[in-house]
Amino acid sequence: MHRILLLFAIIALTISACGTSPSIWGVVQTPTPNTPAQASPLIDPFAVQDDPIIFHTSTPPAAVDASISNTPTPDGAAPIIAPTYTPSTDAAPFLYYAQSGDMLSAIASRFGVEESEIVSDADLTKTTLIDPGTLLVIPNKIYEPTTPNIQIMPDAEIVFSVTAADFDVEAFVKKEGGYLASFRDYLGSTGWIEGYDAVERLAYENSINPRMILGLLEYESRWVSSQPIDLLHTDFPMGFNDYHYKGMSVQMVWAINNMSIAYYGWRAGTITHLDFPDGTSLRIDPRLNAGTVAIQYLFSRLYNQSKWAQIIDPNSGFPAMYSKMFGDPWALADEVNPLFPPALTQPPLTLPFEPNVQWNLTGGPHNGWGQINPAIYGQSHSVFSAIDFAPPTKSGGCGATDTWVVAAAPGLVVRSENGAVMVDLDGDGYEQTGWNLLYMHIANKDRVAAGTWLELNNRIGHASCEGGVSTGTHLHFARKYNGEWVTADGPIPFVMDGWRVVAGDAPYKGKLVRGDEEVIADLLGQSWSSIIREKNE
Repeated sequence: MHRILLLFAIIALTISACGTSPSIWGVVQTPTPNTPAQASPLIDPFAVQDDPIIFHTSTPPAAVDASISNTPTPDGAAPIIAPTYTPSTDAAPFLYYAQSGDMLSAIASRFGVEESEIVSDADLTKTTLIDPGTLLVIPNKIYEPTTPNIQIMPDAEIVFSVTAADFDVEAFVKKEGGYLASFRDYLGSTGWIEGYDAVERLAYENSINPRMILGLLEYESRWVSSQPIDLLHTDFPMGFNDYHYKGMSVQMVWAINNMSIAYYGWRAGTITHLDFPDGTSLRIDPRLNAGTVAIQYLFSRLYNQSKWAQIIDPNSGFPAMYSKMFGDPWALADEVNPLFPPALTQPPLTLPFEPNVQWNLTGGPHNGWGQINPAIYGQSHSVFSAIDFAPPTKSGGCGATDTWVVAAAPGLVVRSENGAVMVDLDGDGYEQTGWNLLYMHIANKDRVAAGTWLELNNRIGHASCEGGVSTGTHLHFARKYNGEWVTADGPIPFVMDGWRVVAGDAPYKGKLVRGDEEVIADLLGQSWSSIIREKNE
């Protein structure tokens, strides 16, 4: 039946074609069981926040005067890309080929249709990701202006994928010889840090491509190749003029957060429009990829629509400058495409603590990393890839614990610092490839060293509050694949010892489900959140 519908849809498209052609760091505070939460202030952009962070927006995002042009353009005025508009009520259906990371619900949301209206020869009833290249026939119900249908940045150049695994940030910055080469930033948690080291840390801790961070710094302020274009961009290199975000690292946190909102929101189908500072709005063309939407969204937060159209121009705007700095991003992406291969599944995992020891599920799905505050942006725009477990402690709060966090799967420890332990399950030494597990808030005492090979159940360290601002000792646990955070309750289920993670109606809510059993997340670690790993698991 699907084949017949598909044939009719293609015939309809052929007939219609003869006529008019008509997208620091959030880990919410998890109190130790029975310990009241206490608010903690933002310390610096590298402190993982376990409190919801309130974004201060007393200064509008359009803080940069539209008359100031940072965009490299050819002689004369830069061309403005006109939005696509499909006004016809009898427009031909879209023939859409699924992209890496696509799932049915997200595609339906982007195109503004019901899932049942999408036709394909492929099996769309399964809950896994749709294989890249799968042909989908989708009714055209978009009757409003959209952004251009031009993909300007591959996904692999947004996330910290293998395309930049061997990229030497320090060497590149020193070779360029601009302001960043001698710049030093001050962080409350570590003190003074070289500018290029801060960029590298931002890249690793957010899983954002370091080339993208450098590209944005160069485009907006000329920090990489020259000197800041003016005094504003010396203190606010992204041009976001808000004193709460003064300084290079926090400015880049703001930019990274906005790209993440769009990138993962596009993946989930929860973001479909761009709203500009001038009050105008555009629907995002549903055929774009997540990387392109991330760039479009970020610049829509800074510029009015006319200037934004020049910036996203692939011939003269940000994409052109990026290619000049680093080479063709699409050629670079060929190293890893597709980010999510067909039929991808999670490897077997156990609960990350020892048997016969009580822990509590204190946080359901929430941000894997990043100060993306749902109170400001909406919970559906956050990266809900992590869950929290907390052990009982003698003193409550951030008290020490003798309980152990253990390896949920065999792998190589590729990073062990600042409270974070990253375990590479394919053992190739790169956290930008394959499956990786983040164990966050691991105390320095007894913490496993980088370079250690872990077998299943080997000890990693003790849960703590280290690695960020937190009011309670706990473990923050998340998955990455090929450099991208993987949604905890999505098409690739987060399963440990048969327990499947289920999201709630708000961040940190949710539960673990195994057959008829349920463990309900609770920030205070009350009885219904208790979980004990059985000895034979």
